[in-house]
Amino acid sequence: MEIEKDIVYLYGFSTRKQMYLDNLLSIVSEQIENNVSIAIVLIHDGVIGTSQNGSMPDLLNRLLNLPVSVFALLPDLLARGIEPSRIDPRIKNIDYDELVDILTQIPKVASWM
Repeated sequence: MEIEKDIVYLYGFSTRKQMYLDNLLSIVSEQIENNVSIAIVLIHDGVIGTSQNGSMPDLLNRLLNLPVSVFALLPDLLARGIEPSRIDPRIKNIDYDELVDILTQIPKVASWM
């Protein structure tokens, strides 16, 4: 997996916790305006709200509409009973090996947990 991004955010809060997602959205939006290329990996409870079966939080939908790459960690989806084939198509599920690839290829990592 070849990823050319400037920064990757590991996001571990539930996407239903509006305060945390709002902060991330604000920072990411500002960075995009400054031509920063961004990847976001949803981990732990960050995968909550990604399924097409339920209602997606508005802030997550806004984040997914930005020019960013968004990934969800497959073991975290499965641990929370989320069927990987049912997540929003703008999100790519990845396994641990792909996560390691992303973290080694992108020079800056910011953790939100």
